[in-house]
Amino acid sequence: MDILQSIILGFVEGLTEFLPISSTGHLIVVSDWLGLAQTDSNKAFEVIIQLAAILAVIASYKERFSPKYVGLWTKVALSFVPVGLVGLLFHDQIKDLFSVQIVAVMFIVGGIIFLLTEKFISEKPPQVDDINEVSYTQSLIIGIAQVFALIPGTSRAGSTIIGALLVGLSRKASAEFSFLLALPVMAAASGLDLISHYQDFANTSFLPLIVGFVVAFITAYLVIKLFIRFLANFTFVAFGWYRIVFGVLLLVLY
Repeated sequence: MDILQSIILGFVEGLTEFLPISSTGHLIVVSDWLGLAQTDSNKAFEVIIQLAAILAVIASYKERFSPKYVGLWTKVALSFVPVGLVGLLFHDQIKDLFSVQIVAVMFIVGGIIFLLTEKFISEKPPQVDDINEVSYTQSLIIGIAQVFALIPGTSRAGSTIIGALLVGLSRKASAEFSFLLALPVMAAASGLDLISHYQDFANTSFLPLIVGFVVAFITAYLVIKLFIRFLANFTFVAFGWYRIVFGVLLLVLY
């Protein structure tokens, strides 16, 4: 992997990780377009740049890391349990699902679900606009919705946001809860990969790794800020149509 390729992949990771359009799906597709094989060293690179996205959330919500938010983090932990259990039990089977075709189909399915969800919630005012007011029941349901994100192309952010919208969170609260829920999910997934394939990092070039990490962090940090501003004035409909169009394009190309 050269520097330009690491910049492109870092940018794609940072841009897509917290938007409901599947970062994993985009990384698979962009890596294929760049001619990068899914080697152990390239997979190790993707794990590292995901850690950059985790740091972007911490930097964006550093004020939430204080004792007075214990209740909120307890709810985030509860939301993590379903995907943590399923991911641990079926880790190898989930890895076998990674293909452009599956990603394409799930892009389309997710896009349709977003359009239907927006139509449904437009008729009901949100019950929760502050993530501190999310109930334990709502947290658990959001966590169950996140399990579907284990299918490549579904999008972790997309699954959690749809789950949050359906249980009464506002668009802004849905996105923010999704950001915080990314921390345990991505840390667990990255940690598991690091433990399982730590020897592969010895074969990874450090300069592209550092460049990709920095690019992913900066991009993710900016996306988090801009996404919240976007949701103050717009809905998720554009993301629904994007997913459908991109999914169809993938099916045509592959």
